[in-house]
Amino acid sequence: MSENNSGADFQPPISVFPRPHGALLAALIKRAQTLPPIRMGVVHPCDQPSLEGALAARDAGLIVPTLIGPCKKMEAAARAAGVSLEDVDVVEAPHSHAAADQAVEMVRRGKLHAIMKGALHTDELMAAVVREGTGLRTDRRISHVFVIDAPTYHKLLLVTDAAINIAPTLDIKRDIIRNAVDLAHAIGLLKPKTAILSAVETVEAKIPSTVEAAALCKMADRGQIAGAVLDGPLAFDNAISKEAAEAKHIESEVAGDPDILVAPDLEAGNILAKQLVFLAGASTAGIVLGARVPIVLTSRADDVASRVASSALAQLFAHRPRPTA
Repeated sequence: MSENNSGADFQPPISVFPRPHGALLAALIKRAQTLPPIRMGVVHPCDQPSLEGALAARDAGLIVPTLIGPCKKMEAAARAAGVSLEDVDVVEAPHSHAAADQAVEMVRRGKLHAIMKGALHTDELMAAVVREGTGLRTDRRISHVFVIDAPTYHKLLLVTDAAINIAPTLDIKRDIIRNAVDLAHAIGLLKPKTAILSAVETVEAKIPSTVEAAALCKMADRGQIAGAVLDGPLAFDNAISKEAAEAKHIESEVAGDPDILVAPDLEAGNILAKQLVFLAGASTAGIVLGARVPIVLTSRADDVASRVASSALAQLFAHRPRPTA
């Protein structure tokens, strides 16, 4: 994609309570609309939510969709949704596995800038993405990042990894953080404050995640993780609340004001993200990074607004400024 500096000095607005539901993600979408749309392959969009989300992202000026799947099933889904595919690029694939393989091949040929999951299992899509030799692997571990607009927090919050890496090792956590930092830069956060979570804020040999958090912070000190301010281990309360951090005499640039929360494992990250949605009324978007292109990994529970916001993330990431040689 284009190498531009459109996000270099952008800072997403800091919220003043109360604010409208999803207002910060809406601001992010508005900014994305100032950039050219990207070509996104929508894999096996054979149900109403998949089609509506892709076409809504198109109508918002974020993507030019290519629908990849069985044409008869996609047309039937379009009729059920009351939408037209007349001016949409459609690529025939006999079934979901073939659709995933076709999308990956189109990325490899330079025909697509991003991929969106439709009505197929995540494992089907990701198997094609990570396949040795023909997939979209890079030297970076693949991971997922949620971008969360919680009305109880004063700015957007990135949570990782809650969808891909079940029990990440130290090296995998390094890449999980690097992917999240890259996304933070793409949405305009120049030096994202990154809290590495555990159950406690002290290094305890009995709790491996605290030892790994300390090691990750030292990696940042040595330049192995760049472009962010890291601190950890931090328990959730003193990561998110200045008052909680002060009560425990924690002096930290990150505590109470993080942009990124790094979970110790998938279970913790997944529970945290869903708690913010169902108990705090948060709006969410999210993408998978570490592959050649960003991947919008939708859930059946995602509404159209979430799919549009996730498309905006993929578009902003695809247009992010790249390092010059």
